[in-house]
Amino acid sequence: MRDEESGFSSGSVLLSFLLGGMVGAGLALLLAPQSGPETRKKIKEFSDDMKEKAAGYMDQAKEKVNTTVEKSKDYIDEKKSVLTAALEAGKEAYQREVQK
Repeated sequence: MRDEESGFSSGSVLLSFLLGGMVGAGLALLLAPQSGPETRKKIKEFSDDMKEKAAGYMDQAKEKVNTTVEKSKDYIDEKKSVLTAALEAGKEAYQREVQK
């Protein structure tokens, strides 16, 4: 869904928001007044959590894409059969007119 005025899709805005949040959280961890080992531990936990979330988002996105592709294939098959039936009916009507 593309917004014609701004040129941005809702997906790109959401992705930008999520990336900004991740960068902000990472900077907050780095700039917090803690010891080095504590900060490294928090960064590792944060990055592991983000990897899990990213994998979950990717799985959801793949599922939505696959669902959309399947729906599109079904729609195309349906329209293809309607078009084929109309074409056959047209051929038959033409043949009848030619035989008259």
